[in-house]
Amino acid sequence: MFSIEPLHGERVVVNKSESSQTLPFTPLAIYIHWPFCASLCPYCDFNSHVAATIDHDEWARAYISELRHWHAQVPARIITSIFWGGGTPSLMAPKIVENVLEEIRNLWRIDDDCEITLEANPGSVEARKLKDFARVGINRISLGVQSMQDDALKFLGRRHSRDEALHALNIARGTFARVSADFIYARAGQTEQDWENELNEILNLNLDHLSLYQLTLEPGTPFYHRAQRGEQMTAAENAAAAMFEYTQAACAATGLNAYEISNHAHGGQESRHNLAYWQYDDYLGIGPGAHGRVTLNGFKYATTTHRAPAIYLKKVFETGHALHAPKKVSAADMLQECLMMGLRLTVGIPKARIAYYAQQDFNAVFPVNILQPFFDEGLLWENDTDIGATPVGAMKLNALTKALIAKI
Repeated sequence: MFSIEPLHGERVVVNKSESSQTLPFTPLAIYIHWPFCASLCPYCDFNSHVAATIDHDEWARAYISELRHWHAQVPARIITSIFWGGGTPSLMAPKIVENVLEEIRNLWRIDDDCEITLEANPGSVEARKLKDFARVGINRISLGVQSMQDDALKFLGRRHSRDEALHALNIARGTFARVSADFIYARAGQTEQDWENELNEILNLNLDHLSLYQLTLEPGTPFYHRAQRGEQMTAAENAAAAMFEYTQAACAATGLNAYEISNHAHGGQESRHNLAYWQYDDYLGIGPGAHGRVTLNGFKYATTTHRAPAIYLKKVFETGHALHAPKKVSAADMLQECLMMGLRLTVGIPKARIAYYAQQDFNAVFPVNILQPFFDEGLLWENDTDIGATPVGAMKLNALTKALIAKI
């Protein structure tokens, strides 16, 4: 069995005086990647594949094998969230979820309030399966609606219609206590008024959680290549910025507060799994191409698995896992990753967390003279315990994060 041994280098040392909030990390999240889709969307760069036939029993066995491998590495953890992503997990046989969740419960202690999410497309076939997924243990559903307009859905390469999406949402709300939906805006040809009208319709759905993403051009995707050839695939920068500002204000007015740049929720409905990422907690990455961050023997490791589904299965059935060699995250990289993730949150980052990963006082990491220009430009805020990006800073987050990291 593959195991991770301590390596020479920067070690995470627990400071007993710190709040337990900043210590790594008895809680553990699990991400499970289903790599198949019915078709590939032209904007998506996730590890997705179209397959004529899929052996669902084989995939259940592979996931269970990989989980058993990880239990040998991290047995004494409490599972706080489980997230099935993809790909299109709603294409899975619900029996896979049932078998895998049963195995997780056998291996680890599950938090009483564990969030178990499944991403789903709102097509008619998947919608009919939602109640089956609830029956086997899914307690939160995330629907990839993406638009309320049929012409936009066609542009985005989606296979469902507006009516199918509304039907799926109705089923989901009658089945799950927690329902989220994803939408994409700042599309080519979309005006500010178009988005205001669409967003108001979305808000009238009265969902407790929305993920509202601006369309981005990811390298290697069909949209990216079309843009390289001169096509306009996204809204103009000024229009996109205005849409972002309207999104923040309109969602806040309905009580859907932005807890992260693109995510809005009523109080208590935030995605606990995504918070694990942004708070830089530990999580396992299971399935083809899945990434993880796990603290072992006092070190934090970055993990990845083989991306190709066939190679992933072959490796798992040969060795019990499909991991590439885990890479120890250096102290400098841990601090950078902590900043990159945490600045996405509207509550900011606890200064104690930054001090923890830097292994020195916060003011030694970021002296006042270093931070003052960011405050003067209205990009950062701080109080006695936390630091974060302002709304202006959030709109320039990549540049802001890069500039802060350059100062370390």
